Amino acid sequence: MIRPSTLDDLPLIMAMLDHSRSIMRANGNTTQWNGYPTQATIRNDIASGISFVVTNPDGNAIGCFTLLDQSEPTYAYIEDGLWLDDTTPYRTIHRLACAPDTHGVARQVFCWSETQCASIRVDTHSDNHIMRHIIQQQGYTYCGIVYMTDGTPREAYQKMTYPMVRPELKAYVEQRILPQHLQFDDAHHPDHILRVMAQSMELAQHYPQLNKEMVYTIAVFHDIGVCEGRELHHLVSGRIIRQNTDLLQWFSPDQIETMAQAAEDHRASATQSPRSLYGMIVAEADRDIEPLSILRRTVQYGLSYYPQLDKEGHWQRTLQHLEEKYSPNGYLKLFIPQSRNKSQMIALQALIADTARLRTFFDQIYSQETLSNPQ
Repeated sequence: MIRPSTLDDLPLIMAMLDHSRSIMRANGNTTQWNGYPTQATIRNDIASGISFVVTNPDGNAIGCFTLLDQSEPTYAYIEDGLWLDDTTPYRTIHRLACAPDTHGVARQVFCWSETQCASIRVDTHSDNHIMRHIIQQQGYTYCGIVYMTDGTPREAYQKMTYPMVRPELKAYVEQRILPQHLQFDDAHHPDHILRVMAQSMELAQHYPQLNKEMVYTIAVFHDIGVCEGRELHHLVSGRIIRQNTDLLQWFSPDQIETMAQAAEDHRASATQSPRSLYGMIVAEADRDIEPLSILRRTVQYGLSYYPQLDKEGHWQRTLQHLEEKYSPNGYLKLFIPQSRNKSQMIALQALIADTARLRTFFDQIYSQETLSNPQ
């Protein structure tokens, strides 16, 4: 059970925070929570109604956390990435701790918090390996780096809960479809799909006539055809959607055909515009334009499909790809005027034009990717 904290809980909350701090130190995280959170911080959380405790069946408090119910000021700027969704009101999990000899508290906190809002954000220190594992295990997507008020960096994550989608359809997607992407290359892993889902749903808010469950489903299936190779994956994705009889539980044959066509039309190199607004939505969301993320995905793709190239070969391939796709004369097209891709495209083109700066970022990303995935 989870209930609001009271001042009577304050001593136990501080003890749980001390315990969790000791766990951090024992696991190599020596800098997070130095002198924080203070008793005054928790008192203020309690007074604001954003402090909660987790209790066991006997009613004893075994965990605590804060669920901030307004925008987190330190999240206004995010580096080396983008939030999945920038328009949906969100809540933020902070100051999560547990009592000694307890298990599963964090999972309960995340699951309960996700019932309170359509968007949940959380950040943690890069050395907090336990929390990073829990966050990722709960299906959160890494979004970039945010900075605390004292200037220290934190890894930022977000999860969208999509309350407008039927639970049965969400469960099917999360259990049966998303895991298939784990076998694909890094550029088509679940994180990419989750980003396209979030961006598709955000863009769809501008078009109330659209069926939001169709938008959601198109996004999760649009790259499923990579199972038969990347070159024709958009066409394979369309075929897989048409042949998936499970979808008849939620959609009519005509709706399934529309979704299949949207998947076929999403590819950036397509010579014709998508046949429907659904296709334009997923195509726009698939662009996912953030300069350093685009550069990273380009390097990842090169390492996966051109392992024979040396570093200079990958650099030249990266230059060629970025110029052909994203330059002012490139083949990538944008379809939705409300998309944040337009401003991001301007920033990306400026980076492409600054070859020296682009090379610096390339060297950093290439080193990181080859270190984590040796050829």
